[in-house]
Amino acid sequence: MTASRTAFEDRLREIGRQRYHDKHPFHHLLHSGGCTADQVRAWVINRFYYQASIPMKDAAFMSRVEDPALRRAWRSRIEDHDGTDAQDGGIERWLRLADAVGLDRDYVASKDGVLPATRFAVDAYVRFVRDKSLLEAVAASLTELFAPKIHAARIEGLLANYAFANERSLSYFKNRLVEAPKDVAFGLSWVLDYADTAEKQDAAAAALIFKTDVLWAQLDALHAAYVEPARRPPGAWDPGTYLRAHAAKAS
Repeated sequence: MTASRTAFEDRLREIGRQRYHDKHPFHHLLHSGGCTADQVRAWVINRFYYQASIPMKDAAFMSRVEDPALRRAWRSRIEDHDGTDAQDGGIERWLRLADAVGLDRDYVASKDGVLPATRFAVDAYVRFVRDKSLLEAVAASLTELFAPKIHAARIEGLLANYAFANERSLSYFKNRLVEAPKDVAFGLSWVLDYADTAEKQDAAAAALIFKTDVLWAQLDALHAAYVEPARRPPGAWDPGTYLRAHAAKAS
């Protein structure tokens, strides 16, 4: 039976209450100041792979959209991350964070040292948006419903606990406090309009669950590799190797 618009929205929001990655132990560690400098750096390196893939995901989505109005509405998401001639985007702001935590931004941008599980999870998301129905692709983006809360907590926690945190280094998160609500207002309305059967509502809910799994898997990989137990797979960023290589490069 098709749920009412209000009941379906409640269903989507409940997915976030139960499954969003703000509940992951790595975020609790990060926001409370419990991460070492190298654990913060590992998070910055791996999260960059996700940030850099977002405009590719959105471009893949737009390449399948025949409705000019939907393309116009979606286009700002790419500009928000890639930037424009007049304004920096989210990718550049994330590289400022990399600068602030003491990483070589060229190394971060190269995506070397990214955990395999991060690559698999993020690449799976890009493929999902490219290959699934437009409804499922938009529904997967609705984790933005829950993002402002985590960004606000992150800003507060990082400012309180880490010397690198300031207005410049945290500019990515401050901008998302404005960008995410704008994006999700459109996306949520679109999903509620087009998920007009029980089958479509189930597909949209499953897509949102998939996206929460993508985000959760990235933190699982970080926690396993850099927190406890520290088991880094071959090729992942290693603090000691990184420091030795960049010391030699600087000399």
